[in-house]
Amino acid sequence: MEEKAKFKEVQIELPEPLEGCDSLSAVIGFPEWWPTGARIAVVIAHGDGDLNDPLVSNLHRELALHRFLTLRFNFPFAEAGKKPKNLDPVVLEKAFRAALGLLARDKTSAPSHLFLGGLGLGAQAAARLATSRIQADGLFFLGFPLHPKGAPEEPDIEALYRVTSSMLFLQGSADPRCELDVLRRSLSRVGAPTVLRIFEGANSSLLKSGQSEAERLGTYQATSRIVADWMEGILDDA
Repeated sequence: MEEKAKFKEVQIELPEPLEGCDSLSAVIGFPEWWPTGARIAVVIAHGDGDLNDPLVSNLHRELALHRFLTLRFNFPFAEAGKKPKNLDPVVLEKAFRAALGLLARDKTSAPSHLFLGGLGLGAQAAARLATSRIQADGLFFLGFPLHPKGAPEEPDIEALYRVTSSMLFLQGSADPRCELDVLRRSLSRVGAPTVLRIFEGANSSLLKSGQSEAERLGTYQATSRIVADWMEGILDDA
């Protein structure tokens, strides 16, 4: 059956060079009939890898097929083929803003609704961005790195306290960077609405050790359903 979405590789031109990069690779997923209808856009940031991370790329594809305009992009370290070491949050935010600017370039098809999300450090970047003047209908976090490995007593929660949009957390119960009890206590003090979904026995990528390809695909599909249903619920309430 023919897919009812189109995908286009593009380059995001940066207003200023970031870590030696003048542009960033990205992929846009156009749902069927875009830009008619509700015009809902979703921007997804990757984690320690790049924009082709399997969890990110599968979520990107499924959401585009569902009816959302989707965008995934490289951070500068990924564009340069480097490992994420000593990252500057300001650089990540500037890259994220450049990605959002791509969506607004064509005023005739600019989105009316916007959701931001990410995996790992991409989730952190989305949270920090949402504390600025960016108006997002909701934020979704895959494997949010709440604290350093082995240091649950040092949660990095400040940005979440300042977010006003609804937030969805998808967390693996075996994620060494997010002890669930610490996350639950932290979320109880967050003012914005939050939803937490647990993947039992899963790591920071929501996968279990030793999963087959079919099982991994099932996890990716489950992730996409949860995110899509959550967004639909927010849009219905609006």
